[in-house]
Amino acid sequence: MTIRVLIVDDQMMVREGFSVLLNAMPDIEVVGEAVDGRQAVEQVAALRPDVVLMDIRMPVLNGLEATREIVAADEGAKVLVLTTFDLDEYVYQALRAGASGFLLKDASARQLADGVRVVADGEALLAPTVTKRLIQEFSRLGTPKPPSQERIADLTERETEVLVLVAQGRSNSEIATRLVVAESTVKTHVSRILVKLGLRDRTQAAVFAYEAGLVTPGG
Repeated sequence: MTIRVLIVDDQMMVREGFSVLLNAMPDIEVVGEAVDGRQAVEQVAALRPDVVLMDIRMPVLNGLEATREIVAADEGAKVLVLTTFDLDEYVYQALRAGASGFLLKDASARQLADGVRVVADGEALLAPTVTKRLIQEFSRLGTPKPPSQERIADLTERETEVLVLVAQGRSNSEIATRLVVAESTVKTHVSRILVKLGLRDRTQAAVFAYEAGLVTPGG
C-alpha cells in the first residue's frame, strides 16, 4: 500500500528535493506541497495524506501551530517535523502539540524514507539517540505540571516497563526481544497503555513517561 505524503516547507529547493527523493521510493507518493502552515492545514483537509512532513519555521502560520490545528481536526493525523537542529527549541513543543516525531533536514534519502514509513506505521517514532537528547532537554526545562500519579498507578508493572522502553525509542520487536515475549503481546500492552492514560500514540506516551519521571537523563 502506497504511503501518501504532503511536504510542507517555505523553501522551494527543500520541497523539490524531498519530493524527488520520496517519489523515487516504490511505496511512497508525494501527493502535495504547501509553502506555509496555513496552506498545510488546508491541504491536509483536502488531500488526507498519510504523513505530513512539516517544517517548523515558516511564514503566515508556523509548523507548531499548523501541527496543533491538524491534530485537533484529526487525531489520527501523523506529522513528522523537519528541523535543522537536533535540539531545536520547538521540537519539544511540537511533540506536545501532537507531532509523531521529528527528522533532521540533512537526513539521507534512506533515513527520510524510513522516517516516513515508521511514522505511517505508528511504530518506533523516536530514535534512541534523539530520545536521549530529548530527555536531557526535558530535564533542563523541568515540568511545571507533572502527570497525576494516579494515572501511573493504573498501569500494571509490565505495562510500566513497556512504557519506559517505548519512551526510550524501542520498537515493538526490540521490546519483545528485551522482555522475551511475542511482538503481538507488546502491541497489546501498548494499546492498553494508551487507553489507560488517554493518549493518542506512542509519541504522547513517550512525552508522558518523561514528564512523569519514569525516564531520566541517566536512564
